[in-house]
Amino acid sequence: MSAKRTFRVWRGGGDGGELASYEVEVNEGEVVLDVLHRLQATQAPDLAVRWNCKAGKCGSCSMEINGRPRLSCMARMSTFADDEPITVTPMRTFPVIRDLVCDVSFNYQKAREIPSFTPSEDAEPGSFRMRQQDVERSQEFRKCIECYLCQNVCHVVRDHEENKEAFSGPRFLMRVAELEMHPEDTADRRKAAQDDFGLGYCNITKCCTEVCPENITITDNALIPLKERVADRKYDPLVWLGSTIGLRKGADTPRVPNTRPGDQGGTE
Repeated sequence: MSAKRTFRVWRGGGDGGELASYEVEVNEGEVVLDVLHRLQATQAPDLAVRWNCKAGKCGSCSMEINGRPRLSCMARMSTFADDEPITVTPMRTFPVIRDLVCDVSFNYQKAREIPSFTPSEDAEPGSFRMRQQDVERSQEFRKCIECYLCQNVCHVVRDHEENKEAFSGPRFLMRVAELEMHPEDTADRRKAAQDDFGLGYCNITKCCTEVCPENITITDNALIPLKERVADRKYDPLVWLGSTIGLRKGADTPRVPNTRPGDQGGTE
């Protein structure tokens, strides 16, 4: 069973463009990416669309569909009203290269700025054991497919171009949180989270969590616990006293145990 649907697709480049309307055949069970491929094959062979796996696991086909940031390979046509035009535009936060393809190199730059996993130099191979709750915490964060939809909806980045220098965005603050909470990572990432990656800019609106196609609870499980750790470090009276009178000059401040709200116990 097939029907004609109206697609309004952004056509243009970095110097501007406009929405072009097409009447495209849609078959039962198809997703938006299927229809865009048919549009390429029948009416707009020069339409630029980025995609790869078509299974919701590579994050390549991120775009905005009727104003909502989504993966086009996971947006089923059956979820739209029969008489509803489908408006497809590129992610608004990043520069447009052409049509629906954006330049997301900002994200690669931020990824390179995060110091890598830093285990103890004294640890013997095979001597370390992780608790199951630590394993599960890391596994949640590692589900990220780097579609950058969370980066796209974060208003700190989206609406304020000047913040891109100081703010890494939710995807990479989540990476900092993952490493900070790892019991074998010895680097103290709390000061860097605040000073280098702009954690203080995040006002926890949870928009990043709402659009995550992997259902990662970015705000509650990564950003808020990281903020708590930064606050503990900054306002700990012993840390303040030591830094003020110089008793801890040249020494690192103690790390916060790898716990989060709801955890029971927990030591490094």
